[in-house]
Amino acid sequence: MTNEEMLQALVAGDHGDPFAVLGMHEEAGGLVVRTFQPGARSVTVVSTTGDLLGELEPVHPEGLFAGPVSTKKRVPYRLRADWGEGAVELEDPYRFPPVLSEQDLYLFGEGNHHHLYEKLGAHPTTLEGVEGVSFAVWAPNARRVSVVGGFNFWDGRRHVMRKHPGIGVWEIFVPGIGEGEVYKYEIKGPDGALLPQKADPFGFRAERLPGTGSVVHNPHRYEWQDSEWMESREAKNALDAPMSTYEVHLGSWRRREDGTYLSYEELAEQLVAYVSEIGYTHVEFLPPTEYPFDGSWGYQPLGLYAPTSRFGSPDEFKGLVDAFHRAGIGVIIDWVPAHFPEDAHGLGLFDGTHLYEHADPRQGRHPDWGTLIFNYGRNEVRNYLTANALFWLREYHIDGLRVDAVASMLYLDYSREEGEWLPNERGGNENLEAIAFLQKTNELVYEHAPGAVTIAEESTAWPMVSRPVYMGGLGFGYKWNMGWMHDSLEYMQEDPINRSYHHDKLTFSLVYAFNENFVLPLSHDEVVHGKRSVIGRMPGDEWQRFANLRAYYGFMYAHPGKQLLFMGGEIAQEREWNHDVGLDWHLLDEPPHAGVRDLVRDLNALYKETPALHEVDYEPEGFEWIEGGDRQNSVVSFLRRPARGRDEDYAVVVCNFTPVVREDYRIGVPGEGVFIEALNTDDGVYGGSGVNNGGPVEAEEVPAHGRPYSLSLRLPPLATLILTPSR
Repeated sequence: MTNEEMLQALVAGDHGDPFAVLGMHEEAGGLVVRTFQPGARSVTVVSTTGDLLGELEPVHPEGLFAGPVSTKKRVPYRLRADWGEGAVELEDPYRFPPVLSEQDLYLFGEGNHHHLYEKLGAHPTTLEGVEGVSFAVWAPNARRVSVVGGFNFWDGRRHVMRKHPGIGVWEIFVPGIGEGEVYKYEIKGPDGALLPQKADPFGFRAERLPGTGSVVHNPHRYEWQDSEWMESREAKNALDAPMSTYEVHLGSWRRREDGTYLSYEELAEQLVAYVSEIGYTHVEFLPPTEYPFDGSWGYQPLGLYAPTSRFGSPDEFKGLVDAFHRAGIGVIIDWVPAHFPEDAHGLGLFDGTHLYEHADPRQGRHPDWGTLIFNYGRNEVRNYLTANALFWLREYHIDGLRVDAVASMLYLDYSREEGEWLPNERGGNENLEAIAFLQKTNELVYEHAPGAVTIAEESTAWPMVSRPVYMGGLGFGYKWNMGWMHDSLEYMQEDPINRSYHHDKLTFSLVYAFNENFVLPLSHDEVVHGKRSVIGRMPGDEWQRFANLRAYYGFMYAHPGKQLLFMGGEIAQEREWNHDVGLDWHLLDEPPHAGVRDLVRDLNALYKETPALHEVDYEPEGFEWIEGGDRQNSVVSFLRRPARGRDEDYAVVVCNFTPVVREDYRIGVPGEGVFIEALNTDDGVYGGSGVNNGGPVEAEEVPAHGRPYSLSLRLPPLATLILTPSR
C-alpha cells in the first residue's frame, strides 16, 4: 500500500489495522503521532501535564494530521484540537493498549468463557488512569468495524476498532464517555459493503423503542438486599419443595388508568404484594429480554443481555427481582436460545455473513415463526448463549430459566416436510449440536449458579429431559407436562354427561407421571389464539362452569408435579389474554370470580403446608390410587404421601366431575383415624353449593378398595375434596 493509499484508507475508515498507523509510533529514529480529526483546523500533542510535545500538520484534507513529537520514549499524551471555537483537549483512543487478554480470546474461541459478558460488549473502564468505555464485538468476517454514537457524530471513520485476527473480535477503548451513551456498531462486510448499523449482541441496556441502539450500562453496581433468599433458594427450588408459580406478562398484568405500562418500580410494589397475598412460591416472567415487536410477547428477543426498556432501567428490573426475593418469592424467567428475529439491527447477517445462524435455511430458518436458528455447532455461538444463561443467574439473581421451544431445538425436522431438512451425521433427525448445547448449558447452570434450576418446555416424548447428563439425559431440573395439560383440559371441556367416555384422559398422566420431574402448566399458550380462557372452556350454566373450574384447580394441585398458572386464571378471566391491555380486575367485584381467587389462595396455602402434596412428586411412593377406574360416576380418588417417616400424614383426594351429589360414597383408606376436610372446592365461600360432610369423618373398619378401613363420604357436585388426618 502506497502512502497515498494508506492515507485514503484511513480517512475512509477502510484501513485494516488503524492501530498500526494512528496514535504514537516509532519512525526513522523518532516518534510520530497521527490522528484523524475531521473538520479540525489544528491539532497539537501535549503531555498529561500540559507541556507541548509537537504540532501536527494536516496530511489529508479530510482531517488527518501527523507530525513528530519531542519525546524520546512512548509516554501518555493528549491531543489539543481546534475546530474554530477554541482548543479542546481530548484523549487519543489509539494510544491505549488492548483490553482483552490472549486468555480471554482463547477461551472464547474454545467456547468455554463462562464470564464472556465481562469482556465483550461495552464496559465503563478506567485504563491507564483515564475513564472511558471499552467496546468489544465478535465479527470475524467483517472488513471493518467501528463503534458509533453521539460522541463521534455517528461517524464510523472516527473509532475504527482493533481486530484480533485469530478469533475475529474487534475492540477499542473510547476515553471520555461513560454510562448512558447510546451506541451501535458500524460494520463493513467481507465485500466492503456497509451493513445496517447493529445493536450490541452483549448490550446490557437497550434504547427505549422505537430506538434500536444499545446503551452503555454498568451491570455490577446494584446493591442487592436479598442475601437471606439467595442462601436459602436451593431448598426453595428443590424437588421436594412446594413450587406454585404465577406466570406473568409484565406488560399486561395491570396497566395504568391511561393504558400505559406499569414501570418495574410500580410492579415491585403492586405485583409483589399481589403474588404474596395469593400465596405463590414463585413468579415466572415471559421473556424479559429486549425484543422489538410487542406481539411476540418477548419470544423473539434481540437483546439477550438487556431487560426490556419498556418498563424502566436494568437496575430497576433488579429492584423488582430483589423485592420478590425479600418477600420470599423466587423469580423464574423464560429464556429463548432457540431462535431470533431478522430485524436489521440484530444478529442476522451480523458481519455480512451467516455468523450466529446457519447459512442453509433448512437448518437456519424456522418455518413457523419466520425467525433464524442459532448455529449450535459453532463454539462462539454456544458460548454467547451459555454465558447469557449464567449472566441472568449471576448478575440478576434469577432463580430459574424456563427454556422455551426445546422441542424445536431437538429435532432437525421440527415443523418441516420431507426435503426441507438435513439429517445429522448419523442419518437421524436429532439435532446433535443442539442436544450437546442444552446438556452443557444445564451442567454449567447447576455448577456455577448454586440453587438455580432449569425448566424445559418440551412437548414431545423425548426421553430423560429432566435427568442428569451423566445418565444420558438433557440435564434439566424440571419439564413442563404438556400431555397432562392437553388431556385434562380436553376432559374438562366435555359435558359431564359424556365424561365417562373420556375417563382415561383424566388418569393417563399417572402412567408416566414419574418418568420426568414434571411441572403442571396452565400457561399463556392455553388462553390465546382462539383456544379460549380456562373458564371459557368449562361447560354448563354459569354455576357449573365455575364449579368445574374450581374442581379442576383442586385436582391440579393434588396431582403429582409442581404447579404453574398464567395470570388471569386465578380470577377466572372470561376473555382470552390480550397483551395490549391489563387483566379484567373488575371481575373481582363479582362473587364467582372472587371465589376462584380465594380458592387459588387457599390451595396455595394448603399446598405449602401439606408435605403430602409436594414432598414426593417424582417417585411412585408419593401417589397411590384408591379408585382410578370409576368412569361410570366420573370420580377419581387417590392418596398423596409425604416423605418416609411421616406415613400417617397422607392426604386423601376425591374428585367428582359430575353435577351430582353422591351420598355414602365409600373409599378405602390405609388405617383408622379421623379425617377433616382440609379443602372443599364446593365450599360456599368460593361460590359453591356448600355440600360437605358435616365435620370430621371417622374411618370405619369396613374393607374397601383392598384396604381394611374406609370412609363413607358425601361428595359435593363438580368438586374436589382434600382430606387430611386429624391431629
